[in-house]
Amino acid sequence: MEATLRFELRLDTVNKNGEHPLIFIIRIAGQRRKVSTGIKLFPELWENQSQQIVGLTQRVKMLLSKKYGENIPTKSKLIQYQDQMSALISEVRSIESRFIFEKTPYSADMIAEEIKLKQKQATKKENPSSIVYDFIDQYIEEHKHIREKGSLSVYKSLKKHLTNYQNHTRIKVRFDQIDYNFLQGFQRFLIDWEEVNENTKRVSTLNNTTISKQLRTLKTFLSYAKKKGIEVNPGHKDFSIKEYKMEVIALTQSELDLLFELNLQNNKRLDQVRDVFCFSCVTGFRYSDLEQLHRGHIKNDEIRLTVKKTKKPLIVPLNRYSKTILEKYKDLASPIPMISNQKFNKYVKELCKLAGIDDPIEIIRYKGATKQSTIYKKHEIISAHTGRKTFATLSLEKGIPAETVMKITGHADYKSFQRYVKVTEERKRNEMQKAWGAPV
Repeated sequence: MEATLRFELRLDTVNKNGEHPLIFIIRIAGQRRKVSTGIKLFPELWENQSQQIVGLTQRVKMLLSKKYGENIPTKSKLIQYQDQMSALISEVRSIESRFIFEKTPYSADMIAEEIKLKQKQATKKENPSSIVYDFIDQYIEEHKHIREKGSLSVYKSLKKHLTNYQNHTRIKVRFDQIDYNFLQGFQRFLIDWEEVNENTKRVSTLNNTTISKQLRTLKTFLSYAKKKGIEVNPGHKDFSIKEYKMEVIALTQSELDLLFELNLQNNKRLDQVRDVFCFSCVTGFRYSDLEQLHRGHIKNDEIRLTVKKTKKPLIVPLNRYSKTILEKYKDLASPIPMISNQKFNKYVKELCKLAGIDDPIEIIRYKGATKQSTIYKKHEIISAHTGRKTFATLSLEKGIPAETVMKITGHADYKSFQRYVKVTEERKRNEMQKAWGAPV
């Protein structure tokens, strides 16, 4: 006797999103067995009589949005569910055919056990790369020797937030589910996110600039996954990410000269930090590039170096500042005395504080719609990357064409470089007003 097959939405069980599990019922000769489908649906999406999932029309979508918010499934996900249901029915018929061919008496229990066994095997064989944060681990492992640690830390942070989001929503984060609605929900989660340090009790939150970076990283990661042959939901492309302007923290020429001429004979540690920092300010190299610099890169009064981030060769002419620094360390094996980036960022703040670089700097960030303004002393927000920003800004102020500066720094597009031009124009206005007075 052929099994009678039906699907049933369990209205006695519901998750926090309002979804009910859909079960598969196998009946033979009065014996009835239930098998999990792994599918969860809102009751409005199930038509019991026709045994079909309701189509996600605009009217249905609006109804669900009003009742359940943004957690409604995509059209492609519902089609996938329907395919899973058809596959279950086909699987049962295939098992029945085999039993009949082998002349083996069978029951609903026997079929259900075979289905469950295959489901268990499929789960074990599931490709971990289909789960986003597992694939992030794979990406980090594959790129740890060719990417900067700082860039990989962004992916580690993304994994942490995606894992937290999954635990909060109980929705498994998968490439085929990351669409417009997912990104919108993830963005709201990041805005509301808080973390309390157990020791200091300090509460950490994320501002919009950091959230935008997380979302951009995720979208970039989705593109990478697609290139690796992973099925990615195309709906994520419709989600736009707002860009937030970052302040350009750079030294003025007088501040650079102040540091360069600062007497540090009695402090070898800060003396060397000063030289490395000033070298970055007059060459435009990132700290990661200075770490790989060796004497073979310096020939005929210029530095020829393939930078780590873009893998592109750069030619940077030496000037009186950089030549003086190189001459100072001519007896060392390496051109300049490098230390770890973490220690350098700590010591360079100490250095600039000692030099009296303490003009007030306002940093503005947004958390959701709330504006957050903080005033810092300039030395508090100076870091290794300030050197590169200083080079770009001062070079423009000295009249070097933007195209030339971009070739030296390795900036690929004018859009990302344009903020240095704007800072230079602002400095011109400020200096004019100081010298001649503000217009009446």
